[in-house]
Amino acid sequence: MTAQASSTDSLVEQTLSREIPWQGAFLQIWRDTVRLPDGRTSAREYVHHPGAVVILAVQDDGALVMERQYRHPLGQVFWEFPAGKLDANEPALQCAQRELKEETGFQAQQWEHLGAIHPCIGYSDEKIEVFLARGLRRGERALDEHEFIEVFAMSPAEIEAAIGEGRMTDAQTLAAFCMARALLAADGQP
Repeated sequence: MTAQASSTDSLVEQTLSREIPWQGAFLQIWRDTVRLPDGRTSAREYVHHPGAVVILAVQDDGALVMERQYRHPLGQVFWEFPAGKLDANEPALQCAQRELKEETGFQAQQWEHLGAIHPCIGYSDEKIEVFLARGLRRGERALDEHEFIEVFAMSPAEIEAAIGEGRMTDAQTLAAFCMARALLAADGQP
């Protein structure tokens, strides 16, 4: 079977009602009652997320700015690209610029939007906008009160090796790196 464009109308579910059984500081659990394509009804539970950005910040030598950060749900430190959630009504580029400066101290002169990823389509509506940032200038970080982040840099080849060895597993970092590979290669970075 080959992938081809087809009408998806026969797959679409219609939302009949929505309740919010749980509300946290920035996440919510939504429970929708939907009409299935065959006319029956069913429930869909998922995490509602305000959206986020991830930034591939390229230094003059081609290395990418990375972060080490402890992630409580999995109880371990991950290697990630700088990222953060959108504030209410905040444009994605503005969020990317803010997060890069807050978390790393860097500001970029050139920004390129690479697209979007949906990291958890089975249980969340989260959408992450991916940006490539160049022309970096170092400044002061302004971490949130409860953030503890170590900033470092890795070459694209080092990132490839870390992915291949299973040392880098954050989904948004992997997807963003995949989206930027051709641009990084065009810059002369392996």
